[in-house]
Order: sequence, then C-alpha cells, then structure tokens
Amino acid sequence: MTRLQLILPALFMAAPLTAQTKPPAKPAPKVITLSGCVERNGSTPGQYTLSEGGKGGAVYKLTGTDVRDYVGRRVEIIGQGPRRFTIAGGLTPTANVAAQAGAMDPARAAVASAGGSAGPGTVELPEFRVKSVRPISGACGG
Repeated sequence: MTRLQLILPALFMAAPLTAQTKPPAKPAPKVITLSGCVERNGSTPGQYTLSEGGKGGAVYKLTGTDVRDYVGRRVEIIGQGPRRFTIAGGLTPTANVAAQAGAMDPARAAVASAGGSAGPGTVELPEFRVKSVRPISGACGG
C-alpha cells in the first residue's frame, strides 16, 4: 500500500468527528425571586414597579407578565433581571468642550465633562422581567 492509501481513510474518518463538535452552550438565564409591593409608576401610565421593603428599599420596573391586578398588594414574583448589561459612552469631554479649551468657564467645563447634570425625574430603574406572580401575606405601607 502506498502512503496516500493509508492516510486517505484516516482523513475521512476524522472529518465526521470534527463536524460533530458543538459550540459551547449559552448558560440558562438565572431565575430570581423577589418580594415586595406592586405600585403604579407615576410618571409612565401602564407601567408598574415593585418596591422591596420600606424607604431605601430597591425598586424595579416590571415587564413581562401583567401585574395590574396586584397594585397595592404584597407579592412574590419570579423572573429574570436585565438580559444584558450595556454601557453607553462617547467622547469625554465632548468635542465642543474640548474645542473651547481654556475659553470656557472651568465650572461649566467640569459639569460638561462629567456628563452634564441630571434633570428631575430622570432616574432609570432596573428592569425585572416577570414570569409569575403570587400574592403573599403582609401589608403595603405608604
């Protein structure tokens, strides 16, 4: 037998083995259970939030399963947090601030390079995707 006759069958046998390899599977999304009080979001009609604990407790924007029937009630919800963590950015300082160099008031330049100042009511709540809701005992305080 020639060398080519010995190598050729080995190559054909190895080809199916490499074709069967699978890409690594994505990990399943982590299921989380939270408890708290369902409230209407005052700034967005039709949007609901979950408040954990009293003052200073975490607040989540609820998406997914409709929770309107549970407004004002204490519930346990099962679901998932945000799917992706995203970072938004750009040039710091902005091209306009950089172009003005020393001609801009230092206080204004500092505010502009820090990303500006937030207006009232512009807080972005973390999102929680609701899969199931279950009422639990306890009162919701205002």
